[in-house]
Amino acid sequence: MTSILKTVQLSHKYSSSWAIRDINLELNQAGVIGLLGSNGAGKSTTMNIICGVLNQTEGSVFINGIDLREDPELAKQNIGFLPQNPPLYTDLTVDEFLTYTAELRKMEKHTIREAVNEAKEKVGITHFSTRLIKNLSGGYRQRVGIAQAIIHKPKLVVMDEPTNGLDPNQLIEARKLIKEIAQERTVLLSSHILSEIHLLCREVIMIEGGRIIFSDSMDAFNNYVQPHSLLVRFENPPSVADIQAVHGVNKVEFLTGKQARVFFEGDEEIAERIIDAGGKQDWRIREISLEKGMLDDIFKQLSSKSLQ
Repeated sequence: MTSILKTVQLSHKYSSSWAIRDINLELNQAGVIGLLGSNGAGKSTTMNIICGVLNQTEGSVFINGIDLREDPELAKQNIGFLPQNPPLYTDLTVDEFLTYTAELRKMEKHTIREAVNEAKEKVGITHFSTRLIKNLSGGYRQRVGIAQAIIHKPKLVVMDEPTNGLDPNQLIEARKLIKEIAQERTVLLSSHILSEIHLLCREVIMIEGGRIIFSDSMDAFNNYVQPHSLLVRFENPPSVADIQAVHGVNKVEFLTGKQARVFFEGDEEIAERIIDAGGKQDWRIREISLEKGMLDDIFKQLSSKSLQ
């Protein structure tokens, strides 16, 4: 079976420093694959090379069996890319922009209108067809970015920090949409947020210092994730008892008047349940994230193991 994505000894150097070194990946089936790493680990460099935005210093990339360097146009027909900051033309309407991106991908003219309508329906922006992109909220702009990435029905969709900057409610919607897209194609999703990877992915690839230090299933990765804690910031803080009433919460401690550390264990839906409870009880959640220190500890464990 031909791999949807395969990289061989992929390496890239900026000036005299290697950003990534000997990255070997092989993705063969639909679903979300998480590319996890701290800021500066080499995730974006890897993704930019895979999508043909950046030429690698060494190594090869094959998209659906096609060498990206030898036949970039054919290879890119199988790639959809959502950069960390989607390059939206904000003075165009949603329809105008999606039509333009379809034309850029050299889709046959008679298929474009149907493709635009299908992409809009998929991401839930049909009602904004004639609205200027600059007049959309951040969450809906992100949906337009996702629509342009799937309009040509690629086999591989690459998303670089797709939920960056979204509020908690937008996060839930974006995660649901990503899962739906991944039912039909392979999604390679990068993040430095462990909870994002934990909620969305069936497999995890971790890059640190430009090298792969872990590549396995989410179940195997979970062996390194012991008990969990979230940091939650409220505008209208609830009582400790109210938070502990959420199913799956083990312990709560307030760090400041408006920020709490919430401990839980092995429950991938806990963030959604806290957000849901907060909406019903008017907690006005402003931020929710896995505690950074835990992610650093996991990096250290995996990095140490890779050196053994």
